Amino acid sequence: MNFKYNQEDDILMIELNNKSIDYAEQSSNLIVHYSPQREAVLLEVLAASEFLKGASASLPKNIKEKVLQAV
Repeated sequence: MNFKYNQEDDILMIELNNKSIDYAEQSSNLIVHYSPQREAVLLEVLAASEFLKGASASLPKNIKEKVLQAV
């Protein structure tokens, strides 16, 4: 799993695996990219700074530290 943050656009990208991407679906500020087998490959969190502020209280400490290091 890899994390990348684009500060200019405030987008957090979470690469779940390196499979090829076939299509994507968006729901609110989350875009999920899927493989041809309908397996999630990449997550894009739009307005990531707002999302992380809101979600940080519910994240386990070890996950929060890993995500915030990537940002």
